[in-house]
Amino acid sequence: MTGSDVTRDGAEGARPGRDALTGAHAGRRRRRGRVRGERAMVPDVEFSSYYGRPILNKPTWKPLDIAGYLYLGGLAGASSLLGAGAHVTGRPALARTAKIGAAGAISLSLAALVHDLGRPARFLNMLRVFKPTSPMSVGSWLLVGYAPLTLAAAATDVAGRYRLVGAAATASAAVLGPAVATYTAVLLSDTAVPSWHEGHREMPFVFAGSGATAAAGLALACVPPGQAGPARRLAVLGATLELGSFRLMKRRMGLAAEPLEQGRPHALLRAAEALTVQGTALGAYAGGRSRVSAAVAGAALLAGSAALRFGIFYAGVASAEDPKYTVVPQRERLAARSRSVRPEPGA
Repeated sequence: MTGSDVTRDGAEGARPGRDALTGAHAGRRRRRGRVRGERAMVPDVEFSSYYGRPILNKPTWKPLDIAGYLYLGGLAGASSLLGAGAHVTGRPALARTAKIGAAGAISLSLAALVHDLGRPARFLNMLRVFKPTSPMSVGSWLLVGYAPLTLAAAATDVAGRYRLVGAAATASAAVLGPAVATYTAVLLSDTAVPSWHEGHREMPFVFAGSGATAAAGLALACVPPGQAGPARRLAVLGATLELGSFRLMKRRMGLAAEPLEQGRPHALLRAAEALTVQGTALGAYAGGRSRVSAAVAGAALLAGSAALRFGIFYAGVASAEDPKYTVVPQRERLAARSRSVRPEPGA
């Protein structure tokens, strides 16, 4: 997964031209703010770029690979935490399901990442150096350390042998779990893609909550209701964190939140919210009494978490294609900076 096409440097290369009649909104004159009977004294703004090319290069990541990679990483990290808690509190069915879920999810996540890169050697090349300032470098090393721990925890649990090794692997995976569940949010936010970068404050919390609901959904779908109490509580906590952080993120993003409210991203994110709310409510109300209700609630939570990741992914791609989402925030920041350094009268 290479982010060279969408790093922050990409925002500095090309600048919007004045005469190009292209872009997502080129040729459309905005009529907001006109009062009947008044004549506009300032020409409407058209957002475009040189020769009809976007200011940012569109991310070339494959949606199924990368959105799936984001989703599965969150599921794995949160499942490791849930599995460690179940291991300590003596819930063997919940612990085994969570451990196997974490191992399976992180394995599929790595497979999706390597498939997007094209060949395994490209992933191995990212391990030649360790750069603490690079989310991609830190994430690569994090996955290399975390994946074997989840496999060891699951294998020892299934085999019923080497319990001390399994307990150590379970605890170590739980320590790394929160970072695995949230580092992909930092990875997206570190790009110049407007609808990803502008959400950098809240997106790790959104991903943490989404990962928690996914892990709870897997447990509710597979574990007998008598042992799934922690999963039901995790679903409530995760849904609260996910939905609250996501709404706060949209409010703070300003114009960059617009792609989240349009087209396919909007449909996916609305579905994610509905599935998460309904799955959490059903799991909390009936999941402790009915295996069928718990399974339906779990499936809804898993689907809702996946829809959130895909919605955010597609919104970022849409924001990179339209020059407006790059130009307007830059102008607003420049204007704010000039006002802050302007000398006061009489100074």
